[in-house]
Amino acid sequence: MVLLHRFQMDGRRLVLDVASGALHVVDETAWFLLDRMEEGLAVADAVREARAAGFPGAGAREAAAEIEDLAGRGQLWSPDPAGPDYMPPVRPLRALCLHLAHDCNLRCAYCFAGQGRYRGSRSLMSFEVGKQAIDYLLAASGSYNQVEIDFFGGEPLLNFAVLRRLVRYGRERETVTGKRINFTVTTNGVLLDETTGAFLDGERLGVVLSLDGRPEVHDAVRRTAAGAGSYALAAPRVSRFAVGRDNWNCYARGTYTRYNTDFCRDFEHLAGLGFAAVSLEPVVAGPAEPYALGEGDYPALAREYERLARLLAGGAYPGVRFFHFDLRLDDGPCLSRRVSGCGAGTEYLAVDPAGDLYPCHQFVGRAAFRMGNVAAGVARPELAERFRASHALAKAACARCWARYFCSGGCHANNLAATGDMREPGALYCLLVRKRIECGLFLRAQTASRRVAAG
Repeated sequence: MVLLHRFQMDGRRLVLDVASGALHVVDETAWFLLDRMEEGLAVADAVREARAAGFPGAGAREAAAEIEDLAGRGQLWSPDPAGPDYMPPVRPLRALCLHLAHDCNLRCAYCFAGQGRYRGSRSLMSFEVGKQAIDYLLAASGSYNQVEIDFFGGEPLLNFAVLRRLVRYGRERETVTGKRINFTVTTNGVLLDETTGAFLDGERLGVVLSLDGRPEVHDAVRRTAAGAGSYALAAPRVSRFAVGRDNWNCYARGTYTRYNTDFCRDFEHLAGLGFAAVSLEPVVAGPAEPYALGEGDYPALAREYERLARLLAGGAYPGVRFFHFDLRLDDGPCLSRRVSGCGAGTEYLAVDPAGDLYPCHQFVGRAAFRMGNVAAGVARPELAERFRASHALAKAACARCWARYFCSGGCHANNLAATGDMREPGALYCLLVRKRIECGLFLRAQTASRRVAAG
């Protein structure tokens, strides 16, 4: 099992202790010693080889002593806290994704939801079903004092009247239960007018704003029902909203495809619109689709991630964050969440307009993954157990991967789409995740260096 991950970027030699998350920037001497020690050499033998290779003896001994000290403090070669037989604890439900609308005002080419229909007919969630969902979450959340509800679609603002009533109902239930409901909404922004925006601000909803970047990139795949591009409809609204709330609890969420493997330019475009937090995700699509990404695109995509990391490290966009470079090393989640990720199928469920429960929003509409209904709860506990058991340490390839505590074994739905097995991530996905993590680690190291220099 990999205990250290060593890589270089822009002349920096970086070493990640996989289990502890400790990150070290080392010089050439320490790099040489670590290489030999990972091959099984004792410290004294590694120092002798370093001297024979031309490294000064005093420097090699000093570096070796520091390596031994870090190892003794659990920051190098720290053992894994669990093995393949590990099972995350059973936890209460903490989050629901409410599908307010199985309908959409856009017809995005890559939409996993079938342009909002989710393999069924177009429909809207009623207030009564949404109310049952809120009551179910509050009852099933056990000792959690805070729970999460994301309004989703399709386009949830097509059902804004119900969204508004559900938020107000949720606030009433907060006073009775003593629990806090954190509401968010994911929207394409086309219907985000002043009235809607004022309500979202007034109720302090988190907002995910879907925009892919440059007009030509966005319009190539995100089109209206009439076939027109949607950038001109959405961009001014989402930008005005984000800037108007000073970017509090909102971010731009885009998708990049084969049409824009130069997606760093789309990050720059979104930052230029005033967004302080940006996420750009690789498209999930079958290989026959013209916009699908393949392993042959990886070199170009890796260069883009590195270019973006350099831009941020160099201070080109102060105050702007890239979601996938935000790594928690010092105060990260507990082991069970590090290997289980989002908690789909256990702590997190999705609710369709009829009130049926699914492991997450990407499984909605698949009969094989229907878990129950908000009126009666989870009727298939064996399916929940299947998801609980599908953690990173239980996946053969993931358990051997240095990135296992960051990616948690990948998205179950994306794995299923790529390989036909939700326990087996796709090759391109793994390559991109590892590159993103390396860039995030590099950015952390650069930021720490600036702090030291400033101090």
